[in-house]
Amino acid sequence: MKLRLLLPLLFLPLSVGLAHQAPALPDSQIAKPSRQFGLPFAGDPGPNTWLLGQGYGNTLGSYRQRRSTYGNIQGIHFGLDFSAPCGTPVRAIGDGTVSEVDGPHGSLPHNLVIRHAGGLSSLYGHLLERASVRVGQTVKRGQVVGKSGDSQGTCISAPHLHLEIRDWGHQRLFNPLPYIAADWDTLTLAGGFSRGYEQDLNNPRRWQTPDDQPQARRGGPLLNEYTDPWPPAPAGVR
Repeated sequence: MKLRLLLPLLFLPLSVGLAHQAPALPDSQIAKPSRQFGLPFAGDPGPNTWLLGQGYGNTLGSYRQRRSTYGNIQGIHFGLDFSAPCGTPVRAIGDGTVSEVDGPHGSLPHNLVIRHAGGLSSLYGHLLERASVRVGQTVKRGQVVGKSGDSQGTCISAPHLHLEIRDWGHQRLFNPLPYIAADWDTLTLAGGFSRGYEQDLNNPRRWQTPDDQPQARRGGPLLNEYTDPWPPAPAGVR
């Protein structure tokens, strides 16, 4: 009896480790972006509901942490941050199957991964508590699957939802904007922290708009190791 109870625990570290070793899916198996997903929150954005806090890609905030926090994902912010009060209901952006609840892919204190058709998965990070769904459960677009929380665990420091679109292997990360049906022109006008993009003065127009941001691969080289960056990172920031 005791042996049967221990067996799942013995195999847990191996399964967690393999989650980052799955092969990246080729382009032929990835669905093209066609605004096929929805937003993770219901209702209209606003100061008392939710706002787009930080975009995907070569943001000012990610550049300053390109070798530390974002070093394993080529130095860019690999999702969207939606500022929202703790406890705001989080909704599935599309139909799919729950593949992970509090899995190994970061975004503490709690996270959730939903697997969709077309080789795509959505990750919901910094949830307030363990998600209200279970692994293997089928969910529908717009279904409440959790509650937004705070990356610092205080509900004061940085309350927001971190949303990613990845491939099934968790190796490729995509700009969510062309996948999600939303009025991005309006959403990007106002918001919270770290707005704007880092410039390479040798190629100043590259990656300067929300739609024009690079795809990232786990473990790839830094995309933004600039010799002439603007604005320059504060002294000592890596």
